[in-house]
Amino acid sequence: MSHASSQPTETPTAPVAAAFWRRLLSMIYDTLCLIGIWFVAGGIAVGLHHGHAVEGNPAFSLLLLVLSYAYFAFSWRRGGQTLGMKCWRIRVVSDDAGTRLSWRQTLVRFAVALVSWVPLGLGYWWALTGARRAWHDLASHSRVVRA
Repeated sequence: MSHASSQPTETPTAPVAAAFWRRLLSMIYDTLCLIGIWFVAGGIAVGLHHGHAVEGNPAFSLLLLVLSYAYFAFSWRRGGQTLGMKCWRIRVVSDDAGTRLSWRQTLVRFAVALVSWVPLGLGYWWALTGARRAWHDLASHSRVVRA
């Protein structure tokens, strides 16, 4: 004699959009991480230039940009979270079923996030709207949700 389960089946709930303040604090934390990465890169570059400054060097500026992208892209691809996002319990997911971002999505997200700062950060303030999505979320077909 078998008994039907009296437990209700759980239906998956849609992820909750991350609050703007969590996103902002995560950005501050990640900025500190990037500064650390830039300091290490700068130390190595100065060492390779026999103690001379590398300011104004386009190759060094490009290196810093590539290292910044690498920090975000590998974090987003690996677990959907940077160190700052882990601290504030948020993560980024793709719009298609909440999966991890593709490499193309990470590139679009990073590039549009940079552009979002140009008009006094308007692209980020856009996340205060009802949809809680910034320009780079929309462009990369991703969203930041609570982890």
